[in-house]
Amino acid sequence: MSATDDLPAWSDAFHDGGPGRAPRLDLPAPLTPDWAYGDRTGRGVRVAVIDSGIDGDHPLVGPVAQWVAVTLDADAPGGVRVESGRHDDLYGHGTACASIISSLAPQVELVSVRVLGPNLRGSALAFAHGLEWCLDNGVAVANLSLSTTNDRWFDVFHELVDRAVRRRTLLVCAMANEPKRTIPSEFAGVFSVACAPGTDRERVWCNPEGPADFGACGIDVEVAWGGGSTIMATGNSFAAPVVAGHLARIAAAHPGITPWQARTVLGQLAVNASE
Repeated sequence: MSATDDLPAWSDAFHDGGPGRAPRLDLPAPLTPDWAYGDRTGRGVRVAVIDSGIDGDHPLVGPVAQWVAVTLDADAPGGVRVESGRHDDLYGHGTACASIISSLAPQVELVSVRVLGPNLRGSALAFAHGLEWCLDNGVAVANLSLSTTNDRWFDVFHELVDRAVRRRTLLVCAMANEPKRTIPSEFAGVFSVACAPGTDRERVWCNPEGPADFGACGIDVEVAWGGGSTIMATGNSFAAPVVAGHLARIAAAHPGITPWQARTVLGQLAVNASE
């Protein structure tokens, strides 16, 4: 049995020797972390966590700038109800992702977009509306540690991803933990992420072969959870917010950066770009 058999799906590219060296761009001068990240705080960048909510009182999260909950409602326009106002994390998953982002970029403006329920399940309809809300409300980076396998939503999410690219919104998507359809994580317009080795959140890998474009730590990592607690967790869900934190730093240091520019910068900062 291979050592990668127990890893979350799509993570194997970053293990057993890794994805190889990143393509060399031969930039005219070295691209340094200090240039790319600025003061490393992510100051002023609106970062949404589309998930189960965020516990704004958790000591590892920091202040939450805004809360929005998207729930199904057959009587509402479009079949969903969007409610503003402080809410709880119904599971703990969103708080975990938010804490990872805050650890890397502590001065971002966190936005909780709750689309998942207490069993960590939700509808693709609520998910799509939550993402659309982000695009219409000035979110610069959105962490999507969730996906849908339903092909009927392919076109809807494809259009939303295209809109995000045109609006310079950086969408960070965790690949599914099993080898299955993972929409919109598999789309080329997003920053798709799977687990890489180690626990150092400063280290990011790039994968020129895909389907996971980037790798970051997400195996046996300590993350925030409900009630002010922490747990040890494994999953691509926890690798994605590492990349979101890095991108928040880049967006703060370079306002207006396009997704393709941010992808190039992050790729050049990758561990395997200098090997």
